[in-house]
Amino acid sequence: MLTSYFWSGDAIRSRRVSDVVLSGSLDVPVPPVRLLADWEREIASHMVLEPGDVEPMPLARARARWPDYRRCVQAASDWTSARGLRAVLASSDVALMACRGARYHHDAEQYGSAAFCNLFMSEDKGLDLHFPALGRRIPLTRGTVVIFDTGQPHGVIQRGSSRFDVADFAPDQDCIQIFLTWELPIEDAHVAQALGIAFDTAPSTSLQLDAEQVRLNGEPAIVCPESGRWCRVD
Repeated sequence: MLTSYFWSGDAIRSRRVSDVVLSGSLDVPVPPVRLLADWEREIASHMVLEPGDVEPMPLARARARWPDYRRCVQAASDWTSARGLRAVLASSDVALMACRGARYHHDAEQYGSAAFCNLFMSEDKGLDLHFPALGRRIPLTRGTVVIFDTGQPHGVIQRGSSRFDVADFAPDQDCIQIFLTWELPIEDAHVAQALGIAFDTAPSTSLQLDAEQVRLNGEPAIVCPESGRWCRVD
């Protein structure tokens, strides 16, 4: 059993890590040529995006060159609303991200109080978003949308592969994915219901902690970046 310990106000609270992953495919327009070129320049000139890295992109500048930005956000909002999340997306923080694949990881050491909603804007480059513990693979294409618990291990790997391999993301490979991501508050009743979150599952342990983390069957654990398997911390 995976338990996420996260900050709730001034206290650490516990919750079970959800094994629910919501996904779909939205009809979003192709980003304009000018914006695509700007993204390429940003990555080539101002970022060091190594294989497996996930890094932020300048959203404000992108919006100035992205006439269909509102249409993309509205499509994501309509999709989440249809799944019982109502106006959660509109009140959540949004960021623009780029990844050259992604090593297996979880994000609950920093975002344990959130679920992620990601909307992918790049074309199909033969990559999957993989949740190894759940046996879920989601092909990444333009319009792929997904909501998942930040404590659930995940990675972006080549389709047909079962692990993250640096060699699959060589510099001459076109394997960068651009996506919008929203932080949905996990304590919001609609988010918790959609993901089946159970709270306060380990209250006594919560009182002993002073940092966000995920524990496996009550013990500290880390995610192997190549396989996505949980490993106990010695």
